Amino acid sequence: MKFLKLIPILFIFFGNFPYKNLVHAGIKTPKDYKVLSNDSEKLSLSNVEYYLKKGDKFIKNGDFDKALDSYLDARKLAKQLALFYSDLNTSFLGIDARIPNEMQRKGKQTLQILAQTNERLASMYIKTKKSEVAVPLLVETIRIMSPNSQEGKEAYDKLIQLGFVETKYKG
Repeated sequence: MKFLKLIPILFIFFGNFPYKNLVHAGIKTPKDYKVLSNDSEKLSLSNVEYYLKKGDKFIKNGDFDKALDSYLDARKLAKQLALFYSDLNTSFLGIDARIPNEMQRKGKQTLQILAQTNERLASMYIKTKKSEVAVPLLVETIRIMSPNSQEGKEAYDKLIQLGFVETKYKG
């Protein structure tokens, strides 16, 4: 019995277990709890930009097939993101104005990068004598960015060069 009375005294004397050697499940910043907030995740604009840069490197190295695949991956991801942002925007219209504002901002960024992706893909298709595949990409760029934007004007100029349209745009 005397031994059992010693246990609390030993705990007081030696203290509790040190916390410094235990494994902690927490992380430093609360933002990191969000799975998709990291740049390395698949559903992000930074990943689309990564595919574009990767495609540009393949172009510099002369590997056009890998560049095409990388640009197609970038386009597919950008289209998915744009669709998701658009769906969220329309879902929250009239409910909470902050969410549609954020979705519009993110959607515009996504459409901008989608236009860049379309421009690079169209240029590759034109160089490889596949102009019929480039035309829908150029038309899509004009549709999503408007004919008055720089991207839209460049896309329309390429359509003129291809002979798909004849009338010059003066805007």
